[in-house]
This record gives sequence, structure tokens and C-alpha cells, in this order.
Amino acid sequence: MTTVRISFKKMNEASYISLLDRQRVMQRVLKRSGLPVWHTLGFNPHIYMTFACPLSLGQESQCECVDVKTEAENPDFAQWKTALNAIMPAGIEVYRVEPVKMKADAIAYACYRIRYPADAAEKLAQYNTLDSVPVEKKSKRGVRMVEMKEYVPTLELETEGESVSFAVCLPASQDLNLNPSLLTAALEAKFGAPAANASILRTEFLTADKRKFE
Repeated sequence: MTTVRISFKKMNEASYISLLDRQRVMQRVLKRSGLPVWHTLGFNPHIYMTFACPLSLGQESQCECVDVKTEAENPDFAQWKTALNAIMPAGIEVYRVEPVKMKADAIAYACYRIRYPADAAEKLAQYNTLDSVPVEKKSKRGVRMVEMKEYVPTLELETEGESVSFAVCLPASQDLNLNPSLLTAALEAKFGAPAANASILRTEFLTADKRKFE
């Protein structure tokens, strides 16, 4: 039995596919592809799948992945990639299929590129003048206050044509998972930069020692 990681991009209209619908999409695509994926046993067998770090609705990603299993010997992963991309919905593109190298729980950080219209630059720059930016994180365990400056000390703004953007890496472990929408909400509340104008793109995952997750 080999555990296989399917890495894919989730862009444009696909960013509005919810987590539950994404699971359904992958189930249907894998069934239609005819690939030799392993199914669970029992009265209601289904394709074994595990996703890493769910992505919020409306956010795009260049580094999503789902793990499946196969009992096939010497699977042709190039053929897997071709077969999946042939029937994927618009906005989802598989860019790599390979045996798993790291378990999903090795993910400690998720990195993002957050982009605004260029005229927001002055408001965004005000973040760098503050010593503290507390945000309220809600979860099933309750509400806790998190100091955003601990994870994003400054915003390194980059202007590109009609937009301004910055990169951040936020905790994405089982102990603490910070959604970048917490930051965009704080930027709106404190400086008037509308969160609705921010486009959020997940670019990569990192391990606890800041190595690229693969």
C-alpha cells in the first residue's frame, strides 16, 4: 500500500468551492478517473482521502494537497496527473502526484500573498507604526486573544502596477491555526483598508524549522 499525495492549485472560481464540496469533487473526480485508489472497508466503502489545512471560502491557493492510497505496483504518476486534470472543474489544476514524503502534521506554517488595490498602501503602512495588534480568534474551544505582531512584525509592501501586496507566514498547526482573514479584518478595523478588497493567495506550507513542506 502506497500513500500518494496529489498537489493542486485552487484558483479563480474554484476558490468558492467549500471544504465539504471540495471533498465531494475529489471523490467524483477520482471515481471517474478510474485510477486504482484504495477504498475503505465495511458496509459503505469510500475512497480514503485526507486534506491538509482547510482553506477558507474565497481564498486561492497554489499549494493544496490531498492524500490517497493505492495498492498498485509502480503506479505511473504522470498518467495520474493527466487523467485527473482531464476531468477537474475549472480553477483546479493538479501540478504534482508523488508518494508522500512528509506527513500532513509536519505542517507548522502557511504562507500567503495578500493583495490590495494600490491606493490602500498608505493605510496598510500604518500597521508598521504600531507596537501591538491584538486580534480575537474564535474556535470550538472558545475565544482567545492573539498578538498578531508576534507573527507579522511588519508589512513589507510591494507595489505592482495597480496593486500593493505583502507576504505573511502564519501558524497552521493543530495547536494554533491563524486565518489571514484575522489580519485583513484588523487592517480594516484599525486603518480603514476594506477586507473585501483583499485577495488572499496561499503560496506554500512550512515545517516547524521553516523547511518547505513536501
